[in-house]
Amino acid sequence: MRDEAFSYAWRGSFTNTEINRLHAEAFDTRVFDDEEWDRVSQVQTYSLGWVVARGGDRLVGFANVLWGGLVHAYIEDVMVATEYRGRRIGVRLIEGARDGAREAGCELLHVGFDEQLRPFYIDACGFQETGGGLMEL
Repeated sequence: MRDEAFSYAWRGSFTNTEINRLHAEAFDTRVFDDEEWDRVSQVQTYSLGWVVARGGDRLVGFANVLWGGLVHAYIEDVMVATEYRGRRIGVRLIEGARDGAREAGCELLHVGFDEQLRPFYIDACGFQETGGGLMEL
């Protein structure tokens, strides 16, 4: 999948250094080092798949797809580098996640989001509103 200067890949490669930097930027947290958070092994072990977006050699976006083992898939950690936002990279990440989950046999794709992200997930990406709940642990 290509989009102007950006390429997208289902289960595309990335390094821990890249993903930890992108995560820190996207979620305004510290950068974890590779020993603290081996994200590559984590997604390879527990995820149905993931989508990476690259601008040249740079990781500019990422979306993780978890699953219940059969027909339900779940979007987590949609991240786009700050300077690349507003270019529909996030929408393309969701489209890649949708397509990858569908090809894996999933029938439903779930996402939870904060209210300020409603226009992105509902309007731009086409999710339907559903009820849900959250329990803080």
